[in-house]
This record gives sequence, C-alpha cells and structure tokens, in this order.
Amino acid sequence: MPAAFQQQQQQRAIPARKLAYRDRLLSLMREYNKILLIGADNIGSSHFQRVRSSLRDEAVILMGKNTVVRKILQQYEREFPQHAQIIPKLYGNLGFVFTNGDVTSIRNRILENKVGAPARVGSIAPCDVNLPAGPTGLGPEHTSFLQALNIPTMIVRGQIDIKYPVELIKEGEKVSPSQAALLVKLNLNPFKYGLTVPYIYDNGAFFDAKVLDSVPNSLSNAHKTILNISVATSHPYNNATKNLIDLLNNPEALREAIAAARAAAVVEDVVVDDSGVLTGEECDCGDIFGGGLFMSDDEEGEVYPPCGEDDDDDDIFGGKPLFGSDDDEY
Repeated sequence: MPAAFQQQQQQRAIPARKLAYRDRLLSLMREYNKILLIGADNIGSSHFQRVRSSLRDEAVILMGKNTVVRKILQQYEREFPQHAQIIPKLYGNLGFVFTNGDVTSIRNRILENKVGAPARVGSIAPCDVNLPAGPTGLGPEHTSFLQALNIPTMIVRGQIDIKYPVELIKEGEKVSPSQAALLVKLNLNPFKYGLTVPYIYDNGAFFDAKVLDSVPNSLSNAHKTILNISVATSHPYNNATKNLIDLLNNPEALREAIAAARAAAVVEDVVVDDSGVLTGEECDCGDIFGGGLFMSDDEEGEVYPPCGEDDDDDDIFGGKPLFGSDDDEY
C-alpha cells in the first residue's frame, strides 16, 4: 500500500506554475553567478516595488516557496553542486536577488530602503522604543491607561504630559496589546522595516553577509601585519617596503631622509648666505611699500630727523602738517 501510494504521488502531474517557476529559477542560476538571500518579513507590496525599481537593470528579484526551491536545488545538484550550500538556509520568508555586479553595492541599496510601520501586537521589536518627555495630546481620561504602563504623567493645561523620558519597548521584546494601543493613540510609527540580507552566494562561495562589513578593516589589518613581517625579516614585497628596509639598515641615510623631510616642510625654499642676507627669486625682499623694508649699508636714502625735530612742519601728508599750525586761520 505505501509503495502504491508513492508511485501514485510520482505520477501526479506537476502544476504548470511550478514548472514555470523551476525554469525561471534555473535560467537565473545559469545567467548570474552571484545571489543575495533576502528576508522579507513585514514588507508590503509597494515597498517591494520600490526595491525592484532601484535594482532595475542590475539585479533580478525572485521569491518562492522554500520547499519548492529546496526540491529544485536537490534535483539539479549535479548541474549546480555549489548551490547546494543554500539549502540548509532556506527557512522563513526568503527570496533571491540575482546579479553579476558588486554585491556590496547591491546589498547597500537593498538595506537603504526602509519604511516606517506601526508596532503590531506580538511582533518582535527591531529597536528600542522611547517616549520623550512632554505633551502627549491625550485628555485626562487616559491617565489610568498610561499609569498601567508605569508611565509617570501629569495634567498640564487640560492634557496629559509625560514627566520624563520612558523606555516603552526594548529591542527583541514582543509588543504587548497595551503598548501597541498606546503607540496608536500617540500616532507613532516607531519601527522601520526593510529587506534584510542574511547570506550571500558569490561564485561558489557562500557566506554570512556580515563578512562584507569586516572586509575593509580586515584588509587594513592584514596589510599592517604583512608590512611588519616584511620589515622584521628584511624581505621586501614591493618597492616601498624595499626603500623602507634600506633606510632602516642605513642609519646615516635615514637621518638624511628625516632632515630632507623637515626641510620640505618649510613654506618656501629660503636661502641665507654667510652675511645673513636672504637671496633667491622666491625671497625677493621688495614689499608693499615699493622698496626694501630695510636698507643695506651700500644704499643711500633720505635720513629722517628724530621725533620732535621738524624743520618745516612738513610731513608725509602732502607736505602740510596733519593738524595745521598756529598761523593758520580758521
């Protein structure tokens, strides 16, 4: 009886929609060598459409039942042996983003699309929800409701005010009916939902998407480690490390390099001869007054009298005293 039942199940015709989905999935797997697994919990159709539009011409999104996808991957494991790594991760509301582009750029664009949403009863809070101090817009009749949630309140000008900030929901907690009702009364949409990218398949490699966040830091640390090893063992791996090792092995050359670096830090190349006179085209001592600020010993110029010894009461202001003289008539 069981054998006959199994034979009957095998002979049952496969629905056309499942065959079409299988062909579509296999076609995308042959065309693209990178797949981003996406989580689509709490995502509406309009949000999904915005994500599709942002990835147009660069990626293709395909959703489907996990059982159907799992069966297709198992049946075609010989053709796609590397894709079998995806099978153990097929649980929850998952989809696929197929691309041949940069997975980091595609992932960032997917994660950027988030929309505000109300807190639904029984949902898991993706973040902390804090109520600020101040007016709520609710009438005094809601006082007992707020007090039941351990929210300190006071009545100010006929409406309820929260005395000080309160942490209403913690990240990871389930939203209770009272908490959801209060957020509705306050007209707050505290949560932001969007597609998530838990795993990535890239040319046969299957890994957690968090690896992409650690790559720049890992590369920097790896380069520092290689540089330290290269210098310590005097084994250069490029011209830069070769020059560095040569300097470290030649203290005299290192001192000269340091001196040259300090000299290069000067604003301009200033040359001073033995007599202390600045020379060079870049150090022309002409100034805004049309001549040198100081005269050399060989230069001749007008000698100004000391202060208080004014021969003709003439000065630099047009040959006339600045404030006139006692003989001037007003």
